[in-house]
Amino acid sequence: MRFDLSSAAVMALAVASALATAWWMDQAGLRGQAQAATPVPVAATGAPGQVLKAADGHYWTDADIDGRAVRVMVDTGASVVVLTPADAARLGMNLTPDDFSGTVITASGPVRAAPVRLETVAVAGARVTAVEALVVEQGLPHSLLGMSYLGRLSSFSATPAGLTLRP
Repeated sequence: MRFDLSSAAVMALAVASALATAWWMDQAGLRGQAQAATPVPVAATGAPGQVLKAADGHYWTDADIDGRAVRVMVDTGASVVVLTPADAARLGMNLTPDDFSGTVITASGPVRAAPVRLETVAVAGARVTAVEALVVEQGLPHSLLGMSYLGRLSSFSATPAGLTLRP
């Protein structure tokens, strides 16, 4: 088993983000809704895959979400997969203003969010079903692949060149 400072930092950020998001969801009244609707998670399936680091220092990939390609930035600091309204619309989600029932705190400040469930999310061969996600009403330039996907993998590890995802 390999352990390095990069992996430790990624894991520490993931845990801190998960705890912070759970608190925000509790304050927004979303936590109980998500827990009530969440079945027992099914393990990820597929084959290990690699997401290469881009020139900007971020990990970008095309995720297959419910059968459609969505460009996402891998963000271990995001507790859940987060979609922009444009990506949600491309996935066939017809959200109304009433669907944005909660508020989450982002780096840009508070934004309204709609909780959704994605049937499948697959990245580089690693597939996860029944993935909890949020659609933010505004302020997000791109969708994020967060811990509601990554945390269901058996492991993921970061290197200077990329991320390895293991179902």
